[in-house]
Amino acid sequence: MSDDIFQGYKGRALEMLMKFNSRVWAHVKVDTTRGVFEGTILPRAENTDDKHLVLKFFTGYNIGLDVETITDITELGYKKAVYKIPEKEFPYTKGKPNVKLLGTGGTIASRLDYRTGAVIPAFSPGELYGAVPELADICNLTTEKLFAVFSENMGPDQYKKLAVAIGHEIEKGIDGIIIGHGTDTMHYTSAALTFMVQNSPIPIVLVGSQRSSDRPSSDAALNLMHAATAAGHGDIAEVMVCMFGPTSDEYGFLHRGTRVRKMHSSYRSTFRTIGDTPLATVTREGVFPIKSEYHKRRKDRKVNIYPYFEEKVAMIYYYTNMQPDMIDSLVENGYKGIIIIGTGLGHVNKPLYPAIERAVKKGIAIYMTVQTLWGYVHMFVYDTGRDLMAKGIVPAENMLPEVAYIKLSWALGQTNDLEKVKEIMLTPVNDETTLREPYNGYLIYQGGVKEVEEFIRKVHK
Repeated sequence: MSDDIFQGYKGRALEMLMKFNSRVWAHVKVDTTRGVFEGTILPRAENTDDKHLVLKFFTGYNIGLDVETITDITELGYKKAVYKIPEKEFPYTKGKPNVKLLGTGGTIASRLDYRTGAVIPAFSPGELYGAVPELADICNLTTEKLFAVFSENMGPDQYKKLAVAIGHEIEKGIDGIIIGHGTDTMHYTSAALTFMVQNSPIPIVLVGSQRSSDRPSSDAALNLMHAATAAGHGDIAEVMVCMFGPTSDEYGFLHRGTRVRKMHSSYRSTFRTIGDTPLATVTREGVFPIKSEYHKRRKDRKVNIYPYFEEKVAMIYYYTNMQPDMIDSLVENGYKGIIIIGTGLGHVNKPLYPAIERAVKKGIAIYMTVQTLWGYVHMFVYDTGRDLMAKGIVPAENMLPEVAYIKLSWALGQTNDLEKVKEIMLTPVNDETTLREPYNGYLIYQGGVKEVEEFIRKVHK
């Protein structure tokens, strides 16, 4: 047998495959001391252990079998997988909206190469049509890959390039824009684009997926269809994040770019609007607004592009016993702005006071947000807050910490005048601060509580 049929297997696992004359991509029945399993033998990533055989069940899920428990392997069939997303020419339909997908490196439609562990993206219109043919029923889609980075590597260069590219597309007459993006920092980018692209006449929709397309529970296709519907047919002309609504496949949410946050590491419904309600729900049938006030789609091509960003801005998550050198070191390294994520209503400990005074005297802009995420900074309630304001810290009201960081970077990219920076920071662009939170803007359900469990059973049986 050649090495090609043992892709990634080594040591004890390789011995087991050779013993039973088995190979990767074979459809097999595996007898073990824990039961009988049937599925397809998958390749192993090259840097994994030699203790497991990996099977893909027909349901689409994978399982690792301890090779020491295997007593027999019977091959039932064989079909080698080819990792190429089928490509078909994306059809153009007169009368359908024209939508542009700008790629940043997020793999909204992709498959996993089990041998290397690499994700193979689909990006061209033909690949996307092959992966999600329903897109052709929604819009005429064209794509452009601006850059290819993991979302943790997104930063000011990418934000500015995206903003300028969006401006060009709007001027050329596109009906809507989708931005394929990794989910980890999508809320940073949505905030940056809200500030950099203002008065847009069309929807700008960021979309990603929590799970790759080869998983049966993947959210990629549905998210992409929802984003295309919002971009091509929706009336909300804002920067939005489009992701799963409930954990089921019922609908997606459209979240305002300045009030959204990723709140779970793996749930498909990870994105939540904080301190407010989502803008709308979206299905393949259309966009259904939740909020009554939003920027509506227009026919003109006017848009304001402000691609500014100061990189020397930091965000500090306050913790008990934080030492003053945390702030001093930022000042010494030339930082111009600091966002503090404080406790309670916006507090830090007294040992930080001298460092804060030193920073303010050197012209550092310091703004306070809260660790609770929901709620407002209220620094006038306790002595601590009043003392901090007297030393020059500015309350950022109910701005989310990440949004405050992006906005301060954007403000300092325009001016070093701290009064002008303060005016920019405290003048809302699109609900990054609000006069009040709606009564239903803070809902956290706690499982195990009788009334919550009754609600869950009633809504989702």
